[in-house]
Amino acid sequence: MKQLQANFIISAEKLSQCPDFSLPEFPLLGRSNVGKSSFINALANNKKIAKTSNTPGKTRLINFFNFADKFTIADLHGYGYAKVSKEAQARWQKYLEEYLLNRSQITSLIQFIDARHDIQKNDYQMREWIQAYNLPIFTIVTKMDCIQRGKVQQVIAKVRKEFGGDVLPFSAEDRYYCESTIKYLTDLSEKQ
Repeated sequence: MKQLQANFIISAEKLSQCPDFSLPEFPLLGRSNVGKSSFINALANNKKIAKTSNTPGKTRLINFFNFADKFTIADLHGYGYAKVSKEAQARWQKYLEEYLLNRSQITSLIQFIDARHDIQKNDYQMREWIQAYNLPIFTIVTKMDCIQRGKVQQVIAKVRKEFGGDVLPFSAEDRYYCESTIKYLTDLSEKQ
């Protein structure tokens, strides 16, 4: 199975601390515990490259990962859950918006949706914000291993109907869709 050598680069709280390089960049957006860190680990075939947790809201910084000098993935903190003060949440939101709107390396945002659940209110809110700024985006539907094989296309079609654009299935558990996802990201990167 195809995989790309990956390594952690750096964590940054805000745009001014982000690494200065020219690789195409893919920020990961999604609710806490939707599987963003597991996605990174599965693509890299390394369960320890990105920290995963059963406790929502653990990612507090923008964590950058280099995939074979082809592209970078930026793991962002999840939305919709965090046991932190309102001040901290407001600061995160300010830094996140600054990063998403001004980072020139961003090729496309990736929004993650959990296949086991209906699209949530905060998923729609995030998508509306992204569309308001006309930012490039596609969707990855995670935890597909929890869905019966016969219902995979139904789940994908439902998300596509709601959000439009490209929708890719993914399972970090069995790595079933890793190869096609790597190809998709690589093709997008080469169009940069």
